[in-house]
Amino acid sequence: MAIKTKSASGRQVTRTIGRANFAKISAVEGIVLSRQMEEDFHEFDRRGLSAAERRAALLRKYGRQA
Repeated sequence: MAIKTKSASGRQVTRTIGRANFAKISAVEGIVLSRQMEEDFHEFDRRGLSAAERRAALLRKYGRQA
């Protein structure tokens, strides 16, 4: 996950945080992944999916149906 922050010089800087740190931040907000989503992410890792492939798979499975 990329987040934008301001550096000491006032410039905007993009920083990337890893999955473990993002999970910790989310937990503080009361957001946790379901067991099924954890299994999905494990499967994505096992299959070596790219970010775009992960997004497409999540949209197919969890996206709002028209």
